[in-house]
Amino acid sequence: MKTLKTISTSLLIMIVMMVSAEKANAQVAEIKIKTSATCDMCKETIEKNLAFEKGIKKSVLDVDTKVLTVTYNPEKTTPEKIRIAISKIGYDADEVPADPKAYKKLDDCCKKGKVCTDGK
Repeated sequence: MKTLKTISTSLLIMIVMMVSAEKANAQVAEIKIKTSATCDMCKETIEKNLAFEKGIKKSVLDVDTKVLTVTYNPEKTTPEKIRIAISKIGYDADEVPADPKAYKKLDDCCKKGKVCTDGK
């Protein structure tokens, strides 16, 4: 009985170590996407919404260049799905245009050609 407990414990430890190693080796990719974002409010909206998308690890928008850098797991999402998610938030994403309904919901300063009044 004692031997069985020892073997079971050893197997459990090995399984936990294998799962941990697998998670550490999980694939990560990065993509840069040109957006139609105009201000810090856009940055907050995009980054906050993308945090809830499956497979996205991190997103950072450079407001000056309008380039969004997204770190993601390619086993769970694709660049095209990420662009579509950005579109559904109301912003252009490379060649994918903003979803018209989502775009209408954006604050005026976040719309194309508008001047932002948040000081940036």
